[in-house]
Amino acid sequence: MKKFNIGIIGATGMVGQRFALLLENHPWFNVTTLAASANSAGKSYKDAVGNRWAMKDKMPEKFADMMVLDAKKDIEKIVANVDFVFCAVNMKKDEIKALEETYAKHECPVISNNSAHRHTADVPMIIPEINADHAEVIKYQRERLGTKRGFIAVKSNCSLQSYVPALYPLDKFGVDKVLVCTYQAISGAGKTFERWPEMIDNVIPYIGGEEEKSEKEPLKIWGKIENGVIVDSDSPKFTAQCLRVPVSDGHMAAVYVSFKNKPSKEEILDAWKEFKGEPQDLELPLAPKQFLNYYTEDDMPQTKLTRDNEKGMAVSIGRLREDSQYDYKFVCVSHNTLRGAAGGAVLLAELLCAKGYMD
Repeated sequence: MKKFNIGIIGATGMVGQRFALLLENHPWFNVTTLAASANSAGKSYKDAVGNRWAMKDKMPEKFADMMVLDAKKDIEKIVANVDFVFCAVNMKKDEIKALEETYAKHECPVISNNSAHRHTADVPMIIPEINADHAEVIKYQRERLGTKRGFIAVKSNCSLQSYVPALYPLDKFGVDKVLVCTYQAISGAGKTFERWPEMIDNVIPYIGGEEEKSEKEPLKIWGKIENGVIVDSDSPKFTAQCLRVPVSDGHMAAVYVSFKNKPSKEEILDAWKEFKGEPQDLELPLAPKQFLNYYTEDDMPQTKLTRDNEKGMAVSIGRLREDSQYDYKFVCVSHNTLRGAAGGAVLLAELLCAKGYMD
């Protein structure tokens, strides 16, 4: 695979910092550009981030002295130096939509961590192991935008990455109804315990907009391309509650599921064990070898113990058992800033590069 020059838009935020760490020594991607808001523009990366570095690992030295550009005003300069960009900006939704479309119309593909375009009908929202075929809608998006190379592709909400991958392989049994309760880490809000002491010894039973995303976004992932757009599926039916818990990283989901054709427990376990997607077939750099990992211990998976499996790109599952109201229930864990955010976006970019969309 050839080397691609890439930019990180929104490089100073928590997800942008995670991108920086993931891309420091990536075999395919060479970071040539860092961009952020006007407040950070013109400063070195280390000065722009200042005391807001939130990662456990140190800031990569190769980026520390790199000059940060203005994500809006310096678009011409940015697109001249990159093959595509990762976008993780903190702006109003309409502003994000406009910014990402501007990059795309400058013939610069955008791999977005933001939610703004997740429900734009011709923008693919891809979990690479599950709905890689949705990339085919890009040709129709390019027609709408009037571009040859430029397009936008997005990753789904971070909490979906814990439970949708466990449900999708079971769709052959007719997944009918799903109830999910997510227990989400504070890094999902871009926070650390130092910045959010109110979260210590506390649970907050509300995350703005999260339950709507948890119920609607899976239907786009399950959807099909028709007449140049992705049409949401009308099933399965999802209902969700989302809670913020005092955990640094890692989202947990308690899942209850009913089927049209109830499988045996052994059939479910086999489906999880055997499941793989295009990232595994293509041996993409960030792809976990075993995507879904089942634990037989009664007290597993635990967030702290399993979130870093396969460099934070795997999903951990446990406690599969029959339920008195639904057919089955189980628990899942994934790393929200790796598989759920920057890592999922990098894997998506790897997939699209391997399939020729960045050429």
